Amino acid sequence: MQTKESWFPKFKPYQGDLDTMPVQTDEYLPAGKSIILGLQHAFAMFGATVLAPLLMGFDPNLTIFITGIGTILFFLMTGGRMPSYLGSSFAFIGAVVAVTGYTGVGANPNLSLALGGTIACGVLYALIGLVVIRTGTAWIEKLMPPIVTGAIVMIIGLHLAPVAIKSVSANQFDSWMALITIICISVIAVFTKGMVRRLLLLLGLVASYFIYFLLANVMGFGTAIDFAKVGQAAWFGLPTFHSPTFDINAMMLIAPVAIILVAENLGHFKAVSAMTGKNLSPYMGRGFFADGVCTTLSASVGGTGMTTYAENIGVMAVTKVYSTTIFVFAGVFAILLGLSPKFGAVISTIPVALLGGASIVVFGLITVAGAKIWVDNKIDFTKNSTLMIGAVCLIMGTGNYSLQIGSFDLGGIGTATLAAILLNLFLNRGSEKEPVVEKSADQINSTIAHS
Repeated sequence: MQTKESWFPKFKPYQGDLDTMPVQTDEYLPAGKSIILGLQHAFAMFGATVLAPLLMGFDPNLTIFITGIGTILFFLMTGGRMPSYLGSSFAFIGAVVAVTGYTGVGANPNLSLALGGTIACGVLYALIGLVVIRTGTAWIEKLMPPIVTGAIVMIIGLHLAPVAIKSVSANQFDSWMALITIICISVIAVFTKGMVRRLLLLLGLVASYFIYFLLANVMGFGTAIDFAKVGQAAWFGLPTFHSPTFDINAMMLIAPVAIILVAENLGHFKAVSAMTGKNLSPYMGRGFFADGVCTTLSASVGGTGMTTYAENIGVMAVTKVYSTTIFVFAGVFAILLGLSPKFGAVISTIPVALLGGASIVVFGLITVAGAKIWVDNKIDFTKNSTLMIGAVCLIMGTGNYSLQIGSFDLGGIGTATLAAILLNLFLNRGSEKEPVVEKSADQINSTIAHS
């Protein structure tokens, strides 16, 4: 008689040589090494997790705090079987901007609408997770093959391009500072290695911030950075929480982001599965459900939607340490960081021009990531069905082509996403399955480590 699997694995101490042998998901390291590795994961997620809320007008302090709690909850809800950090998701940016009309300056005045929509997305995502727990992931892969997932990811980046350009077009000084930010990030991405490269967004912003300070505060060009709030802020204190507003149109616009999160996290989980050499497919439903629940809880108090982070997958690829217990330490560090209003005040001084420059990089990378899905899976563009799916959906998303169903506005990203799924089901019915490239663990490690 087959015994029922326990929720958590039986964790055991690591006995191997860290220089030559990987640390598996069900192994744990001594407290000292766990703390250091947890801190490294906290640094890895930091740049993107702070940038995403800033681009949507959310509170970065609260977001950091909530991602720490979310990561620990993810560990508990997946039974400690999937090594992942839950950070703020960039997939929500387009829908949030469309719903709130956020211009990229200061706090989002319509934040509550975004929160209500994000809660709807989290609930939908959690429900998908429950279905996957019962049925597996095969139906998701059939519904969203690489031609569809690649198009969806590219649509997100292209749809946001006008937002990024508009944010740096206030004056020539801002335009030049955005370009300097892009150069700083690019130099770190290309000419550095290891952990420095992993923090390219954070360190690129720090470098451009220093240049902006010299040009504006010292030399008198542009608008000087105001540090008054930094001096007034306390070192420790709870972040400011916010309540959601449930507007049906906002919910209909943001809820479909769940489809994007499924596609994104499916890829992340498969990459981790290949790296660790363990079959994580039986636990993917847990991962989807946990991410959906954490997204709902986050938005309930004013935080952003969440997703598993490729940055932290990259750290695992480099270190070969896959222990899930490490992420509990990373979550604790994030919680401590989020409890410092002083940190939030410093973040609020970042000029819009620098955030705009970083946005150009981020949105461009999102677009290229979608194209990479097509390349990696060797999508055949000699097929007219494939050409039509890619061409139509990209232009729909980029041009913000939006359909209404009754009083519900799907928005540009929602309409293009729906079109990609429906066109694939209609045009590719009965045809051979899209070729999927199966990568070895070493290939995936190499790709992530050098991305």
